[in-house]
Amino acid sequence: MSMILLHEALTWLVDPAQWAGPTGIAQRLFEHLLVTVGVVLIGVTIALPIGTAVGHTHRGRTLVTAVAGAARAIPSLGLLTVLGLALGIGLQAPVLALVVLAIPSLLAGAYAGVENVSPATVDAARSSGMSEMQIILWVELPLAAPIILGGLRAATLQVVATATLAAYVADVGLGRFLYAGLKTRDYPQMLAGAVLLMILALLLEIVLSAVQRAGHKMAHPFANKLSNKTQPA
Repeated sequence: MSMILLHEALTWLVDPAQWAGPTGIAQRLFEHLLVTVGVVLIGVTIALPIGTAVGHTHRGRTLVTAVAGAARAIPSLGLLTVLGLALGIGLQAPVLALVVLAIPSLLAGAYAGVENVSPATVDAARSSGMSEMQIILWVELPLAAPIILGGLRAATLQVVATATLAAYVADVGLGRFLYAGLKTRDYPQMLAGAVLLMILALLLEIVLSAVQRAGHKMAHPFANKLSNKTQPA
């Protein structure tokens, strides 16, 4: 029975009619990716400055850790339901819920990355005449990039998987195939939607993993070059 269901799901996936139109696979993939990227960008805008400030000053880590832990503990579906009741049908509720989901990983990556930059390197940069903002922008963030990218990678994968919930209160994303299939008992459509989601998550994982490896390779030469430049004559 499972092989028959898998065959029907694959048949549904390769049907050209399923890819066309405003509710087709191509459009749903685009919507899902757009929601994911938009949520992560909002999360980065909020979390990166806060995490960088905490890592640079070494103050507020306990508070940030507590807030991030509390945000992780909130059930996404429960939060989405509450926001959906408050804000109504549309993208506002799922976007807010997904931003709450994304921020802990982004925040942890930012403050841990900046905090782990060698104090000797920071002190050398400071003694060479750099301002605090220059140290953050030219020293700490470049050297912290691999860890920051790790937080970005984790947040993106969490969001792309959970973004199926957007279909709970909005007509967007791959979640529509899951909800529509469940409602009509079209199980091949449900399975096909899950397969599409897994493929999208795997592709994002491959891309972000490559970016993170590139960040690691670039950070080491940058650190050595910086140390040489900031050493007293």
